[in-house]
Amino acid sequence: MTKLKNIPATPLETFSKKDCEDGLQKFREKLFDLQNIFYADGRFALLLVFQGLDTSGKDGTVRHVMSSMNPMGVNVKPFKQPTEEEKAHDFLWRVYPHFPAKGMIEVFNRSYYEDILVPVMNNTISKEELKQRYDLINALERHLESSGVHILKFFLHVSQEEQQIRIKERLTQPHKKWKYDPGDESVAEHWDEYAALYDRVMDKTNDVEWKIIPADKRWYRNFAVAKILTEHLESLHLEFPGRPNTNDD
Repeated sequence: MTKLKNIPATPLETFSKKDCEDGLQKFREKLFDLQNIFYADGRFALLLVFQGLDTSGKDGTVRHVMSSMNPMGVNVKPFKQPTEEEKAHDFLWRVYPHFPAKGMIEVFNRSYYEDILVPVMNNTISKEELKQRYDLINALERHLESSGVHILKFFLHVSQEEQQIRIKERLTQPHKKWKYDPGDESVAEHWDEYAALYDRVMDKTNDVEWKIIPADKRWYRNFAVAKILTEHLESLHLEFPGRPNTNDD
């Protein structure tokens, strides 16, 4: 897999802001209909995993892409630092209740991948345990897909320069101040280390392909995710169930 530092975090010049904003609106209209059919069809479930460095826009992407869908068929689960109860169990224990049922779409804002990223950065996991976690995640994702749960994994790729700009925005813009965490600045200072770690993680867990989304331009990030999601749902050839047979034979 190509290293993140060699992948542009900005879109190709062929994409303009207006084109992407217009395209996003069209995709949202399609997603409204597709999610309705997806729910009624009931053959599949869909898990969307969003990962990325701080300020990459996970919350914003979920809000802009998923807001056109019926909330009865979509659930968003953010994964934060494990609680004491969660720490007392296997690292995957806390995610099991949140996998989607048939007809449902589940969004993980961060995910079980945090239980690799954080321990590695804090140097609190052995090589043996790390390998085991990679193996367990691969096995879990294969199991889900073989059970009819489709998985789309998105890495929102923000550059170090843009990340630093967004951290400063959190200090100066009233509606973003609540998001500010002094630890964010440390993450920006260690961008290369985090990017290299994500390189390894995505390389080790690419059985279900990672989608790397340039995220420096929010308008392109939202457009790109919506496009992939729309095309995936269309590829399932969804259909409404036929009318139930009410004949008394």
